[in-house]
Amino acid sequence: MSEKIKILYTIPNFDTAGSGKALLKIAQRLDTSVFEPHICCFHDKGAFFKTVRESGIPVHLYTYTTPMIPRAKGLKNAWRISRFFGKGKFDLIHSFHYADDYSEGLAARLAGVKWVFTKKNMNWGANSWKLRRKLASGIIAQNTDMIKHFFPDQPKVALIGRGVDTNEFKPLPPSTSLKKEFKLPDQAKVILMVANLVPVKGAEVLLEAFNTVAGAFDHLYLFYVGDNQNDYGGKMKSLAEKSSYPGRIIFTGKRPDVKDFHSIADIFVLPTLDEGRQEGSPVALLEAMASGSFSLASNVAGIRDQLSNLPDQLFAPADSQALASGLNKYLSFSPQEMKSLTDRQLKEVEDRFTIEREVNDHENFYLRILGKS
Repeated sequence: MSEKIKILYTIPNFDTAGSGKALLKIAQRLDTSVFEPHICCFHDKGAFFKTVRESGIPVHLYTYTTPMIPRAKGLKNAWRISRFFGKGKFDLIHSFHYADDYSEGLAARLAGVKWVFTKKNMNWGANSWKLRRKLASGIIAQNTDMIKHFFPDQPKVALIGRGVDTNEFKPLPPSTSLKKEFKLPDQAKVILMVANLVPVKGAEVLLEAFNTVAGAFDHLYLFYVGDNQNDYGGKMKSLAEKSSYPGRIIFTGKRPDVKDFHSIADIFVLPTLDEGRQEGSPVALLEAMASGSFSLASNVAGIRDQLSNLPDQLFAPADSQALASGLNKYLSFSPQEMKSLTDRQLKEVEDRFTIEREVNDHENFYLRILGKS
């Protein structure tokens, strides 16, 4: 190609970093002989923004959306935004905005720039989503449930789930520093959940299951790794204090050393509830599988795609007894039996969920949308 394809990735901010990390991992790995990535966000706040700057990818600070009510003012602002898009001479805009805003798509259309977005959750219903779908030149759905419920028979839609960097997340020797920090005995068994504590994640389901099985395992511990500084986090801590095993339930808060927690985990659990936004394509589950943590997860959108070849590792959402049964079963397995199961998980990740596959799928998607494939 004589000129590189100029792609603008848009995201409101890098405050919470989850979607921002996903965006950056793709943008950094694009074939730079073909693509020229740029990033646009509203502001430079958030700890992860420094990492974005250090990537070397050009970053534009600009408010690229606008309220569309009142309509006349919204159209005027959309026209203003379109001039920013046009001035940048972008070939394609890829939106990582999680909400149902359609002003960005309208502005891109006014600028004559193809606009695509990634559907990252199971929210729907508002007419704004339908307008967003109509304005898009292409849509990336992160799981098959999205296609079934939101985009049936839509040729512009591509299924691209998340991928994990297997050079970063891989089996590691048990972290001696974590065992020392939390005073874990040598014979400890660890159940791990990695997620910011919000109701849809189902942390209380895991706590109920833990309370059911903990009596059978003298040195069983439950770790919640993630932000818990909210009302739901406070509720979970209160429930843990009322447990028969409060000293074995640990809330770490946000931690930068998630890989080390996987190194000491026997079982990773993602107990998302079957309500609200559910999951898009949860990278936390893929990171656990890639790290060698045997994984159990609820049978909801996003998760069931990732465990489609490992159905025995799914349990009914909100069913603490089903989860307890699974925990009791797998905690009783021998090291050799568990090794066989975690090796099978690793193969699933290597075959279907690497970051390299995710980036390649995005590149092919872009080329198809631009008529260059």
